Amino acid sequence: MAATRLDEPFYARDVLTAAPELLGKLLCRRLPDGSVLRRRVTETEAYRGEEDSACHAHKGKTKRSATLYEPGGRSYVYLCYGIHALLNVVTGLDGQPQGALIRGVEGMPPGPGRLTKALNIRVCHNGLLLYESELLWLEDDGFRVPGIEALPRVGIAYATREDQERLWRFRQLCAET
Repeated sequence: MAATRLDEPFYARDVLTAAPELLGKLLCRRLPDGSVLRRRVTETEAYRGEEDSACHAHKGKTKRSATLYEPGGRSYVYLCYGIHALLNVVTGLDGQPQGALIRGVEGMPPGPGRLTKALNIRVCHNGLLLYESELLWLEDDGFRVPGIEALPRVGIAYATREDQERLWRFRQLCAET
């Protein structure tokens, strides 16, 4: 099957549906030299609305979180700890702040900051329309993950205990060899 770019309707869904379905998709990044890096997504993490104390939208719409309130299909790239740019895929409808953090891709050391560094994804890539952008997008080549593991999210000690315990981190299970 030839790879096809994920379209706008893919993103216009609740993050708890879209985040696990991003597993196995190809994260594509056109580099300054014109070449395209494609890396298969292996781990995502869902953040869902103002009611989620781990979500950047928890305290309402701010300059930083404004992209989360846009219709799904945009990149939400922000600086974490003033050091690492982290890539999220905005999902849902206009005014529903949701995003799926891309935590891991094949062929790169684990960690969302490491993958953005390796793919040269920076804060200036915030707000790109992933279904139209020639710099950053996702593709489906028909690959299906052998299984999905749902785990608690990590790095959110500031969130309520209930939100810390939600099984909203999704990881691809390895195929048996």
